[in-house]
Amino acid sequence: MDLKFNKNEDHNKLLLSDLKRRLAKVALGGGTARLEKQRASGKLTARERIDYLLDDDSDRIEIAAFAGDGMYAEHGGCPSGGVVIKIGYVKGKQCIVVANDATVKAGAWFPITGKKNLRAQEIAMENRLPIIYLVDSAGVYLPMQDEIFPDKEHFGRIFRNNARMSSMGITQIAAVMGSCVAGGAYLPIMSDEALIVDKTGSIFLAGSYLVKAAIGETIDNETLGGADTHCEISGVTDYKAKDDKHALDTIKNIMDKIGSFDKAGFNRSEPKKPLGKQEDIYGILPASRADQYDMLTLIERLVDGSEFEQYKADYGKTILTGYARIDGWAVGIVANQRKVVKTAKGEMQFGGVIYSDSADKATRFIANCNQKKIPLVFLQDVTGFMVGSKSEHGGIIKDGAKLVNAVSNSVVPKFTVVIGNSYGAGNYAMCGKAYDPRLIVAWPSAELAVMSGNSAAKVLLQIEKSSLKKKGEEITPAKEKALFDNIKKRYDNQISPYYAASRIWTDAIIDPLETRKWISMGIEAADHAPIEIPFNLGVLQV
Repeated sequence: MDLKFNKNEDHNKLLLSDLKRRLAKVALGGGTARLEKQRASGKLTARERIDYLLDDDSDRIEIAAFAGDGMYAEHGGCPSGGVVIKIGYVKGKQCIVVANDATVKAGAWFPITGKKNLRAQEIAMENRLPIIYLVDSAGVYLPMQDEIFPDKEHFGRIFRNNARMSSMGITQIAAVMGSCVAGGAYLPIMSDEALIVDKTGSIFLAGSYLVKAAIGETIDNETLGGADTHCEISGVTDYKAKDDKHALDTIKNIMDKIGSFDKAGFNRSEPKKPLGKQEDIYGILPASRADQYDMLTLIERLVDGSEFEQYKADYGKTILTGYARIDGWAVGIVANQRKVVKTAKGEMQFGGVIYSDSADKATRFIANCNQKKIPLVFLQDVTGFMVGSKSEHGGIIKDGAKLVNAVSNSVVPKFTVVIGNSYGAGNYAMCGKAYDPRLIVAWPSAELAVMSGNSAAKVLLQIEKSSLKKKGEEITPAKEKALFDNIKKRYDNQISPYYAASRIWTDAIIDPLETRKWISMGIEAADHAPIEIPFNLGVLQV
């Protein structure tokens, strides 16, 4: 291996170590003391509940672990959005599990908690995937109620989705394992089946203090809405469990009886490992986001048998398109080529930039995959579309619009992996979050923004200098450098993959070696949902 490979490997493994350290911190939720307090009360923690529920030694992936990261400092923070969400298997059946983390503000809902819960329901609805709720929440976080309560994508949307999923025939099971208060009380009862844990679970629209204040009635919470009340008197819940494990065992028994589902029918054969060492990814991927590399070398380490059948290999070379398999699943790959390439006319094109010919090729390939019912995988390392008079006169906007149109109207499931740069309209054309990928993940090397930190800082610096000069201030070289460094530092923080993950612009930051698992489990989930609408590009300027 050469020196550059070794330097890249060291850099990317340091990024991976940082990722693992951050994930370990997130896993502590509200902190060690609060975790122990929950265990002392006879309850499992949110992560322990999920681990007990999911099949032993089975694959699982966590959605939005970094939700809320670095947010709400004035409120004490909200690690992982106060809720843990994983896709895994219960009795061999793939499902999504949502567990409130009562160690984070008693499981109260912050704005990001609502967004994360809605993302879980969106995944369940898109993929017809059974969803299990492990409820332990104090309800809306009142100091921020105006940001979580009334809008279309706020708290109330959860119950609307409960009703929609029920009509779609998607299995929903809820276990009340702690508090379930106010509007939140509707969630378990709008599920197909509801369980409650004796003495620790409770469901009521208003607790004993509010009941006393509202109607003058004196009653304790257990009598008001405990397990005996709802299993024997109100009939609100269907099963009473003696403790957390009993409740989770009951869910396992229910899941074990669920029938099969109509499949979308995506093609799968016997999985193969890539021929090249997957660990080479760390050395191939440059430490600098500005450096060039051959995306083909990464694809060969992600696909079965390192076999990649290129479509239009010699045309539109700054986007690679072709057919492959990932863990046995047939996929169509659309990837940004990150090395400088030469056209048939002898012209040089920059890697990571989308030109008219590459946009045209990708559009045609996406249409082919929809025709053949092949899921799409987008590998993003894109700086944007080519600019300048030659590109504008050649119709780059029209060709870019065709690509965006194809991505928008694609009916086969799409999966996006942000490997490096994800800038500007390139993010859109390569199936960013706004274009409904079933799952979108980032490697620790990813950067998401309108433009790179260096470019943005230069633009913002010119604006800042102009403003200061109008005020009569002299801009010395030292002051200009200080301004630039300050602007770039602020902007660089915003392009970090952790900034994006905290706001759920991506579903996760993952070790590159987990990419195959995420795509495979994602396609398996998508196979639950037959394609019901035809592919149609609508009005398209050809």
